Amino acid sequence: MDGERGLVRSADGTPIGLMSAGTGPPLLLVHGGLSGMLRWAPLWPLLTPRFAVTAMDRRGRGSSGDAEDYSLDREFDDVGAVLEALAARGGGPVDVLGHSFGAVCVLGAAGRGAPVRRMVLYEPPGPPTVPADWLRRLHATIGAGQSGLAVASFLIEVIGLTRERVNELREQALQAGSGPGVDDVLRVAVRTLGREAEALAALDLGALAAGVAQPARFLLGTASPPWASAVTRVLAAQLPGSDVVALEGEGHEALDSAPQRVADELVGYLGPV
Repeated sequence: MDGERGLVRSADGTPIGLMSAGTGPPLLLVHGGLSGMLRWAPLWPLLTPRFAVTAMDRRGRGSSGDAEDYSLDREFDDVGAVLEALAARGGGPVDVLGHSFGAVCVLGAAGRGAPVRRMVLYEPPGPPTVPADWLRRLHATIGAGQSGLAVASFLIEVIGLTRERVNELREQALQAGSGPGVDDVLRVAVRTLGREAEALAALDLGALAAGVAQPARFLLGTASPPWASAVTRVLAAQLPGSDVVALEGEGHEALDSAPQRVADELVGYLGPV
């Protein structure tokens, strides 16, 4: 995944790292949890021929900084700062694709008046995503220094991956090693997984959607965990002009299993370039 590196400063001064490539209308990509901008590698070659694509590292990972105090409001500010920079550069509002936790951040930024044109939101999470019992076990596991077990629990119990698939991902990560351009999943988990789960548990979905005026298309895998449909339906019902597109046979990770399908849905919604 190649592109031009850059950064913007969020409202609290935190640097937010960016990567940009491609030509066409501007498009911002906002990733979910346990990942960074490199999460978009499967989609990058499918989108950069059609859009001027920018991917951001959310705070606490990759090329972005962090702050001692965490809140969802700061995440909303981060996305808003990037959108302001892109809108100033391109001369108008920006289309956005948000995956999972990133979709929540996109909605939060839009509700605060960030220059969003249209949104494609792939399974934003919410309170049903993080049951209280799982959240207690997560904190205990991370507190005991068992970050690998915490990641496996998240991927299996929350995201819905099989244990076999998690083992495959672990082997792929070991083969990739570490260094520039490689996300350190365990370090990201220790820093961000607990705080982001707590933020989701306290999230008011109605308040999140209340200030959003832009249209949105929700992508929902038919094989995704039950929470994905529950949260998507609540948000879609509160956003005028929104719709829900089913990704038949896909789960929460269609960015990996069906990147062309995701790209086609995005292009179909945003219109021909």
